[in-house]
Amino acid sequence: MPLRCSELGERGLIKRLTEILGGVENDDCALLEVGEGYIVATTDMLHRQTDFPAQASPWQIGWMSVAVNLSDVAAMGALPLGLLMAAGIPTEMEVEQVEEIFRGMDCCARACNTRIIGGDTDAHQELTLNGTALGTVERDRVLRRRGARPGDLLCTTGALGGAGAGLELLLERDWRPGQPGEDLARRLLEPQPRLKEGRALALSGAATAMMDNSDGLALSLSDLAEAGKTGFVVRQESLPRAAGLEAWPEEESLDLMLFSGGDFELLFTLCPEKLAEARQACPFTAIGYVVEEGLWLEDRGARRLLPTRGFEHMRSRPGS
Repeated sequence: MPLRCSELGERGLIKRLTEILGGVENDDCALLEVGEGYIVATTDMLHRQTDFPAQASPWQIGWMSVAVNLSDVAAMGALPLGLLMAAGIPTEMEVEQVEEIFRGMDCCARACNTRIIGGDTDAHQELTLNGTALGTVERDRVLRRRGARPGDLLCTTGALGGAGAGLELLLERDWRPGQPGEDLARRLLEPQPRLKEGRALALSGAATAMMDNSDGLALSLSDLAEAGKTGFVVRQESLPRAAGLEAWPEEESLDLMLFSGGDFELLFTLCPEKLAEARQACPFTAIGYVVEEGLWLEDRGARRLLPTRGFEHMRSRPGS
């Protein structure tokens, strides 16, 4: 029987395609050498059915399509230069809705001190938005997924699980704007790229590896471990719980922090000796440490294997 993409999953398919292309390093952005630094480039494609809950407004759809790209720029410690946005638009879509999508794009870009510099529009059966973000970073400040060393601290910006809880509200509890949980829904629908934090950590020289956790903490740790040929221990009691998760049962709350995607926080490692420099750069929480191998969850001194599951295209569908 032919192997189907749904059996392989997004990451498995990427590995096979990378082999065809002769090897492409798995980072949040590609790097192009320019003078004394790098241009970083990333692209992300979003579809109405797959990536946007039904309750997402056109403005939020536009915001999200820009935010997911700028989050990748943040994960490299780079400054954004601009974005190209391509839109496949159903011909029956209302013009006012399309305009609101582009207003959302513009608002997100401006909030992140950058702008939309061009793009393309075309007719499409399903609303499809494809962004390409560009940034710049010095060669000695760029942060990659590889670079973590045993003994380094494992850290995250912000709090975890909020976007996942927001998704549960939208998909399973028939939530509508104005009802309790609006802050959680916004965590999902209006993600905030951590550009200031990423840049500050890069300039501090304290971070050794970094990526965003858009696909969930556990799956992102798996990516970091593969890139750096290391392992990680996550201390359960140290996980920063998003405000609002106290309404969920303890076990479900933990699952949201570990396995749900959409938080778009920065997951990074740093030298313990440079903890003070990192603390001056931005607020964050140390949630564990780097080990030689394996992914582990530690609870009151006892360790168990951390499953590597989270959001993955071709296997998961968060849409309406």
